[in-house]
Amino acid sequence: MGSDQLRFSACPRMTPINVNKLLSERNSFVPIRACRPWRVVCGQTWVAGILVLLLFPSAFAQADFSVFWKKFKSAVMAGDKATVADMTKFPLSMPYGVKAVKNKEDFSRRYNEIFQGEANAAQCFGSGQPRKESARRYEIYCPFKETPNDRENAPIRFVFELAKSGWKFAGLDNINE
Repeated sequence: MGSDQLRFSACPRMTPINVNKLLSERNSFVPIRACRPWRVVCGQTWVAGILVLLLFPSAFAQADFSVFWKKFKSAVMAGDKATVADMTKFPLSMPYGVKAVKNKEDFSRRYNEIFQGEANAAQCFGSGQPRKESARRYEIYCPFKETPNDRENAPIRFVFELAKSGWKFAGLDNINE
């Protein structure tokens, strides 16, 4: 009798009677594990995968942000108000003294104020990169329209946050105010 035959002959065929007998024993899962080690490995792999997802969500969030950023940047550069509005969290936070943007209709009306007001967002987004502030927040700083190449003085901040539905454009701010 070969080693394979010995190994498998030690594993009883699982019938309802055998299962009840095994469950009544003190170490009821030991024989099952010995007979089907691949089930244990599959279960451990599944548990490890879940733990990775729970413990390191920022790794996945960062990858999602780069996809979001490419789409958002392209939409702003193309002037696609509808796509940009779909990627925006409302109410949209605005600089001190400026009313928040309440909804998509308000956003469409104020699009030029947001993206072509103090800064030329299309030009800035084309050459700049957002900075990661936390696992749930990115920001990009843009210079004033009058001085588009002055990256040392870039006080116009566009804020992106991770919401329940994914990454969203969440606010605009002038850090000098």
